[in-house]
Amino acid sequence: MALIQWTAALSVNIAEIDNQHQHLVAMINELNDAMLQGRGKNVIGKIISGLASYTATHFATEEKYFDRFGFPETASHKQEHRDFTARVSEFKKGFDEGRLGLSVSVMNFLGDWLRNHIKGSDKNYGPFLNSKGIK
Repeated sequence: MALIQWTAALSVNIAEIDNQHQHLVAMINELNDAMLQGRGKNVIGKIISGLASYTATHFATEEKYFDRFGFPETASHKQEHRDFTARVSEFKKGFDEGRLGLSVSVMNFLGDWLRNHIKGSDKNYGPFLNSKGIK
């Protein structure tokens, strides 16, 4: 069961970033399915590690464009990325150490954060980067 459905409402009108967002949506849905199916810790751990790694790659892509073109909201957007990365790192560490389990509340946090971040902060840079020729 998909936790997040990709729709046009999530598009920032930049193909590379939309593709990355779609991949993040798919990874979160894969993690949610693994949790709901009670799959093993090793399987879930690999998905969490992949999600953390891919998120870092995605954030680097966005930030590369912010720095290159002088996006006015760069500082606050990068702070949102750092805050999310710190939360995911804390969760991953707790999961790896056996102190935290994957739960509905964790999945809701991931899904809500991604949807809200894309529809809020990310939508702000779409027109700016489009005006710089990034499509």
